[in-house]
Amino acid sequence: MRFVLLFLIFVFSLMFLTLGIAKADYRLIVPQSPGAGTSVWAQIFAKHMSEAMKEKFIVEHIPGINDIPGFNKFHNELRFDDKTIMVAHGGNAESFLVDKVDYNYADYEPIATMSLNTIVTRNKTVDIEKDKIRMAHNSGVNPDMMAIIMLVCGPQKDVTAYLDCYKKRVIYVKGMPGSESRLAFLRGELNTIRETYVAHQKFLADKVKFGQAIDWFNHGVYDFSTGKIVQDHNFEGVKTFAAVYKERWKVEPSGDFYEAYTLMKNYRDVLQKALFVNKGNPNTEKLRQGVAYMITDPEAKKAFEADIGDYEWFVGKNFATTIGKLKTQITEKKLKTLVRITNEGFGFETIYKPELLK
Repeated sequence: MRFVLLFLIFVFSLMFLTLGIAKADYRLIVPQSPGAGTSVWAQIFAKHMSEAMKEKFIVEHIPGINDIPGFNKFHNELRFDDKTIMVAHGGNAESFLVDKVDYNYADYEPIATMSLNTIVTRNKTVDIEKDKIRMAHNSGVNPDMMAIIMLVCGPQKDVTAYLDCYKKRVIYVKGMPGSESRLAFLRGELNTIRETYVAHQKFLADKVKFGQAIDWFNHGVYDFSTGKIVQDHNFEGVKTFAAVYKERWKVEPSGDFYEAYTLMKNYRDVLQKALFVNKGNPNTEKLRQGVAYMITDPEAKKAFEADIGDYEWFVGKNFATTIGKLKTQITEKKLKTLVRITNEGFGFETIYKPELLK
């Protein structure tokens, strides 16, 4: 009798253990500290995906320098758990192009992404003909700075000339988080800043409205069907970088510096809020269907728009196709130009990665 009782306890324990594994929570790995932009977005995603799929999604933060350690840990350890999802952002995409990182988008199943955009605003007193541009560097800002350099310096014969002009006309302040740079701009210590749509509406729209600041340009959004950059309806009335450049310099932007900017800008913006699981994850299609269902919910749509603006989602195979299109934009010349700009110009140690050409 005792043996039978022990056997039944063992069987029921095994059943509960198996059930516990089956019902394990989904983990969203965020490579930032709580309260940062991607963390806030992930919390919104977790809430509405939990409701859509009737399973719990929790957010786990793994912060570190340039937001790289969290993604590296996902790649090296965490991705092999079928219920672990990476929440990557545009700064990760920039690092993928020029930094020594362990992660590789080719090793994952793409679940969904939101392609975003930013706007660059300057103090109204700035004379772009002669004044130095003072702007802070933080994660994902290098494409904004590259666009500013081209607008201030105009057509140059080569990258060397752009870097020479940059050193004369721009002060790029390092080590200042986004919240601090915003305060520095509002105090007048910086004269230029970039923001997302919602942050711009919250912190800068009134300064623009009352004539204290000028919305300089937005980058436009990547048209997934054509591969071209088009106007962002969130920033209606604010011209794209290309339009502002042509208006000032009477020619279209072109050349090696511009091509390198386009590559980094597209990677940053298309992969700005991107979800991945490990290659072969059995939950891939389930998660894709969950996202597709979630984004039809008016409450979820309202919550995401309140956080980052009205931007399009790309889910499953549409997202995978887009990653393939991004990869075709990588060339040896563009990568080497990016490394030179970030090393010689911005002062960050980056590397040329020929493996990205394969």
